[in-house]
Amino acid sequence: MSKKLNILMVASEMVPFAKEGGLADVVGSLSRELVRLGHDVRVVIPRYLTINAQRFNLKLAVSHVPVPMGVIGEMGCSVWQCPIDDTEGGRGVVYAIEHHQLFSRDGGFYSNINGDGYMDNDNRFIFLCRASIELCKHVGFRPDCIHVHDWHTAAVPVLVNTDYRDEPTVGSSATLLTIHNLQHQGEFDEGVMDVLGIGWEHFHIRGLEKDGNTNLLKGGIYHATIVNTVSECYASQIQTPEYGFELDGVLRDRTDDLYGIVNGVDYEEWDPQTDKMIAANYNADDLSGKTICKADLQGSFGLPKRADVPVIGLVTRLVKQKGVDILAEAIHSLLEYDIQVVLLGTGEVWANFYFGDLPNQYPDKFACYIGYNNTLAHKIEAGADFFLMPSLFEPCGLNQMYSLRYGTIPIVRAVGGLDDTVENLNVKEDVGTGFKFDDLNVGALIDTVGWAIYTYYNQKRVMEAMIQRAMKRRFSWADAAMKYVELYNKAINKRKGN
Repeated sequence: MSKKLNILMVASEMVPFAKEGGLADVVGSLSRELVRLGHDVRVVIPRYLTINAQRFNLKLAVSHVPVPMGVIGEMGCSVWQCPIDDTEGGRGVVYAIEHHQLFSRDGGFYSNINGDGYMDNDNRFIFLCRASIELCKHVGFRPDCIHVHDWHTAAVPVLVNTDYRDEPTVGSSATLLTIHNLQHQGEFDEGVMDVLGIGWEHFHIRGLEKDGNTNLLKGGIYHATIVNTVSECYASQIQTPEYGFELDGVLRDRTDDLYGIVNGVDYEEWDPQTDKMIAANYNADDLSGKTICKADLQGSFGLPKRADVPVIGLVTRLVKQKGVDILAEAIHSLLEYDIQVVLLGTGEVWANFYFGDLPNQYPDKFACYIGYNNTLAHKIEAGADFFLMPSLFEPCGLNQMYSLRYGTIPIVRAVGGLDDTVENLNVKEDVGTGFKFDDLNVGALIDTVGWAIYTYYNQKRVMEAMIQRAMKRRFSWADAAMKYVELYNKAINKRKGN
């Protein structure tokens, strides 16, 4: 039996407290699984305005924690806490860092109501990083490993290696940095070095300097004991210029300490046998409920209820990363097929208007909901025949894994986690759980969707076999958590010089 570890996890969001993206799901699910494995897990997040003390049963843990902020001087915060769910087998605590000026805002977690990033995001998240370390001193928690996520908390490994290297509580802690999306790097004016307060000797090409600015993610990559991403394919791809967002050289420098672990799926929420948000439950042995879900989906979006037509679903952010610009170019050609398309999402203004107008042009073929609705997301997963993800890049992706579980065959571009989790159809070898294409262009997208439609109409037995294989795939957080424990131990041994 492996040694039980003290794990400090620092993140900018976590379900159920605060969620804007998949990061929140990872932090919430992974921390719960680690606790179930018996580890002592402490998660530190900001206390945003939306985190209500009564709703989440938060109790005041520390009334005042002084936080040194370099040239700004000392600031302070209070800390609230509650237990992590499902704490049998171990201990788990969530700490919410309260600082009204920095975190209690009416807009989003990272940007205002107009979508513009807050001007002081550098100070906000450096404060979170320092506060998480200072909190360990106040509650007497000595982490074996500190696990941080994306640029928002990437300063923690930097601080552990510099300002806190001789501090008894965290100075010897190993650090793991998980990159969920390399595109966002936390790059700010060089003056941020004075807020970090670690000395300008760390402002260089193999430190925090990039193009004359301070790049927090770059600093975290160089200082973390070990780095990982959320799929093996993405770990490889980000070491290339095409996907590296100008940090590919930095990641190649760390290639011996760079790993990939595919995210898990919360099957307590995403399971067609028990899903309470869909019209009928079903499983691989009895798919009759999926037929009911299809009719319900069509009705929910005002499309003709046709059992014989393939329905293609999308639940996505309407941004370039998700390939919606290519989809926009291809959609009119795609709708020449006898299909229906259902889209749920929101994003860039042009995309909201472009896709929002298509139901007027194709009332019997295209329907959409501009925004996000969790119930509709479940209905799409259950009621669609195919799920389309034409991503420019995709570190892991979750919807393709949800789709497999629901017997909704993915049509994906072979990048990142999409390539790792979807097996391309090969009729001769009787394998495959989806349809994949390599090049992100209109022709490849149309051809691959056409291939899927042809299979639907003309190869019924092939489709039935694909659905059976897809529904048997599992991506559990229990498995992913065990892999993270292996990485924690690798980092601990490396930190000790073993």
